[in-house]
Amino acid sequence: MITSTANPQVKNLIVLNKKAKARKEQGVFIAEGRKMFEEAPKEWIQKVYVSESYYAAEEHKKALADTAYEVLSDTVFKAACDTQTPQGILTVVSMPQWNERELLAKENASYLLLESIQDPGNLGTMLRTGEGAGITAIIANKTTVDLYNPKTIRSTMGSIYRVPFLVVDDLQAAIGKMQKKGIKFYAAHLKGTQMYDAPNYKTSTAFLIGNEGNGLSDEIADLADDYIKIPMEGSVESLNAAIAATILMYEVNRQRRG
Repeated sequence: MITSTANPQVKNLIVLNKKAKARKEQGVFIAEGRKMFEEAPKEWIQKVYVSESYYAAEEHKKALADTAYEVLSDTVFKAACDTQTPQGILTVVSMPQWNERELLAKENASYLLLESIQDPGNLGTMLRTGEGAGITAIIANKTTVDLYNPKTIRSTMGSIYRVPFLVVDDLQAAIGKMQKKGIKFYAAHLKGTQMYDAPNYKTSTAFLIGNEGNGLSDEIADLADDYIKIPMEGSVESLNAAIAATILMYEVNRQRRG
């Protein structure tokens, strides 16, 4: 059992929770909680850490069979976690590698393209609802918040393992390449005149979602094939970015079920 926060493994866990650079260099991220451990693809799991009290339960010991793990004292485990009330288990997971060419070659696909999303909870929610709506992949620019931020990971509720996610150096170039493949782009925009449920989304479709405070930049918005709008009643001027993305993704789902 590890009983000191000075232990190199514990120090590394703390760094991985706090620094995107360390996560990128090591090619791993941390997923806290039993659900995140149980849903992680076995081949992605590098190591598991459990608290002394969590390990005391026989069912928990059995679940760790065939898995490399370490037991930490309860106080050390809490120090290694990002959450205030940890569940007693955290998993060090390899970052998934998705094949861009394969993802962009799918027929009748649907994509979400993100420009500079800053809230970890919003990004995680988009992955979670994207999985529910049947999205093909989510593509983000480099100034979008780190997907492997602990808060983002928690917000995905496991969808991090199943929803393909790509980060591109040049979002404009990525959009142009996708348009050449026949993928039609829509931007939820104040200039939109047609309602979001008017276009036909049964062929390959992509939605552009912008920064929470500033929306889409003109450079990216201008690349859209069409502007669309989500109706606003009362005095509401805009929706949360994740909510807007959810409405659009589920409209694609609705049309394709029809």
